[in-house]
Amino acid sequence: MIDLFENGVYLVDGKPVKEPVEGVTPEAGRENTIAYQILRAHNVSDDAKKMKIRFDCLMSHDITYVGIIQTARASGLKEFPIPYAMTNCHNSLCAVGGTINEDDHVFGLSAAKKYGGIYVPVNQSVIHSYAREAMANCGNMILGSDSHTRYGALGTMGVGEGGPELVKQLLKNTWDINAPEVVLVYVTGAPKKGVGPHDVALALVKATFANGFVKNKVMEFVGPGIESLPYDFRNGIDVMTTETTCLSSIWETDAEIEKYYRIHGRPEGFKKLAPKGVAYYDSMIELDLSKIESMIALPFHPSNAYTIHEFLENPVEILKSVEAEAEKKFGKKVHLKLTDKVVDGKVYADQGVIAGCSGGTFDNCVAAAEIMDGYDVGDGYFGFSVYPTSVPTSLELTRIGMTEKLLESGTIIKQSFCGPCFGAGDVPANNGLSLRHTTRNFPNREGSKPGEGQISTVALMDSRSIAATARNHGAITAATDIDWDDVHYDYHFDKAVYDKRVYNGFGKADPSVELKLGPNITDWPAMYALTDNVLLELDAVIRDPVTTTDELIPSGETSSYRSNPIRLAEFALSRRVPEYVGRSKQVMAMDFERRDGKKPERIMNALNQVGNADELIKNTGFGSCVFANKPGDGSAREQAASCQRVLGGFANICYEYATKRYRSNCINWGILPFTLPEGAEFPYETGDFVFVPGIREAVKNGVETVPAKVITKDGVKDITLDIKGLTPDEKEILLEGNLMNYYKAHMKD
Repeated sequence: MIDLFENGVYLVDGKPVKEPVEGVTPEAGRENTIAYQILRAHNVSDDAKKMKIRFDCLMSHDITYVGIIQTARASGLKEFPIPYAMTNCHNSLCAVGGTINEDDHVFGLSAAKKYGGIYVPVNQSVIHSYAREAMANCGNMILGSDSHTRYGALGTMGVGEGGPELVKQLLKNTWDINAPEVVLVYVTGAPKKGVGPHDVALALVKATFANGFVKNKVMEFVGPGIESLPYDFRNGIDVMTTETTCLSSIWETDAEIEKYYRIHGRPEGFKKLAPKGVAYYDSMIELDLSKIESMIALPFHPSNAYTIHEFLENPVEILKSVEAEAEKKFGKKVHLKLTDKVVDGKVYADQGVIAGCSGGTFDNCVAAAEIMDGYDVGDGYFGFSVYPTSVPTSLELTRIGMTEKLLESGTIIKQSFCGPCFGAGDVPANNGLSLRHTTRNFPNREGSKPGEGQISTVALMDSRSIAATARNHGAITAATDIDWDDVHYDYHFDKAVYDKRVYNGFGKADPSVELKLGPNITDWPAMYALTDNVLLELDAVIRDPVTTTDELIPSGETSSYRSNPIRLAEFALSRRVPEYVGRSKQVMAMDFERRDGKKPERIMNALNQVGNADELIKNTGFGSCVFANKPGDGSAREQAASCQRVLGGFANICYEYATKRYRSNCINWGILPFTLPEGAEFPYETGDFVFVPGIREAVKNGVETVPAKVITKDGVKDITLDIKGLTPDEKEILLEGNLMNYYKAHMKD
């Protein structure tokens, strides 16, 4: 099905060669990849190993664009320098918190008018659908404040980052990365009937996530199997590459992609992309589409995947392992019971949902409609909802009769919305099992609140198998096991919908427009420059193998408060370490006292164990710190870091960061991104202190290994902390205290 080859390979005449090719070095051959052709075209650095990228356009949605624009205008923004599209697909329910969701939308439109942006009204399209339909172009690069910013199948390199990286682009700065490795995904074969893009994607994630095979690398899809895939199928695989933790993705383009651009009224957006000459790849994934089976990813990660047949052969034991994982994550707060879903040898789910950038595409919805044609969802506990990914998609489904087929079966058709992907829509009953063709199934991505005694779970499946399950009234069924007409319909894109509703103001900035600020839209609190030394209190110690951004700052119910940094911060780590907020606030209050010239007893007691407290307190900041083994998997949301900073967080300590984007978010918000040396132990607990002397000088001079002291109830221990790979700009950002302070300092210059 999927084979991994760790060593370098060459692509010669379209075929992988695992031996060296005479006359072609890896360095030269890497430049011939599609990825490097595009990266070099967008790179403004003179250092081949240190890239500085300028993007062609930007994408955000309505739980990120307010903070980005507020940060950028505080840093001197006058006009959007490149196209910036703001979609309204996350807070579009306008159902929580009174007026505040719609206040964000009004703010977004006023910002588009003032600064020259593109504004896509509520429920018109989910962010990545609009990017595909209107923003992607072969050979271009798009930066989005959403982790699933992936348009590689359309020949566009998409990168998902936290909001501060978009701020940098708005202020004509660059996205700085080490020249990445490129992984060849060599595609052969053709998928069997009933296998869809999510099946391929889940198999890829299973093969590559845990081992970090593609972490922070570019996945490049090439091979004869690609021609068998319609463009929607390719997009469905591509958007899920985020879950492998890769940096970005790119595919070779062909007549099918040329057709996509022609259908969408932008034929000039197409150009042929392919590796040049002899191309070198640092490793290879061999993907045989013909061997992919219908898949299911069980809670609590897309990589926890099985073929549906494997799962149905041994459901009780597998579901028991999920129950055990829930107990490990949530303790005795909740009691997850999934084994009772097994009845008479079948496994029954409670819900099916097809939605968002991965699920709600035209082809996926058509397949679901054809499978449900002449059948029904039943009158039991199982419910089935479909969210087409954009109004043009929904319109075409209606025109060709697919919406009618779905509605006749008892399926509910809903508006374009990302909610089911992050826990803001279709929340199942307690102990419910929801099957979703969405991107993630992390804890609480279905909207439950374990801290309040609620628990439900999501399993990811392809739309085809979800529809097959719906047709069998909730009994989990592989689409490969049913008889149905797999009919292809040509898609007709109606651009008139967007022409009438989307505000396209790029190049038409009007400084006279006043931003419309609702009561929940607030400025960032003051944050201060890095002190000579730091004293850190460990206020959260998490020993899970991986900590997601959903655990650092939950999705779902927090979405309404993303424009209010102080109120949002109250949710930090609320699902994982509920005591964190209170502890961190106490630390922050004591640092404020220190700044006022006072000498809080707790700080003095700690500093007296490592030196002269009366002297050290003058130039030693006191902040909270989070330890986690591997933090930051998942969403690009900057708030996973900014909320810590708002609460007085100064540092993260870990063995490694799960993603580049989370580490970047920490740096951009002035959080020191410490790592531990390989093999080091960290036996310390909540309430212990870490004293890091001379940290300001170390950051300034690029010292990458710093000695520190851990102050415990049993005495003082030596520890070594690494802070490696900081760019010159990142050093300045940390020294100034965060990205906003950095820009303000440069404005004074």
